[in-house]
Amino acid sequence: MTWTMQDIGVASQIGRYSDAVEVRGNARWLFTSGTPGLGVDGMLPPDIAGQAELAWRHIVTMLERAAMTVNDLVKVTHYLLRAADIPAYVEVRSRFLGAARPASMLLVVPQLVKPEFLLEVEAYAAKE
Repeated sequence: MTWTMQDIGVASQIGRYSDAVEVRGNARWLFTSGTPGLGVDGMLPPDIAGQAELAWRHIVTMLERAAMTVNDLVKVTHYLLRAADIPAYVEVRSRFLGAARPASMLLVVPQLVKPEFLLEVEAYAAKE
């Protein structure tokens, strides 16, 4: 394993993520850009669940192309447009992450690069 979780207990009071993740050695790193729930064909689902599903599929595809999985994620930043979408988003995110617990930050922001985007996900992964 390239990294270890360092929990102090705060994360367990809030959700399924780690308080900190330490990466050691000569790990290969993958940094994703902010990834919206936009299809490669330009299709954009109208709801948060559909956009979250596409965004996470894109993250998984990028991980796979780097010979990684969600278990190699060390940090994920989630940008949502509406606080009311948090429960639906967390449901999709939890399904994709399974038991993986990367360090995590979720922000509700006033605007994303395109007004029709309801979210963007940015991820960092590390693997030996």
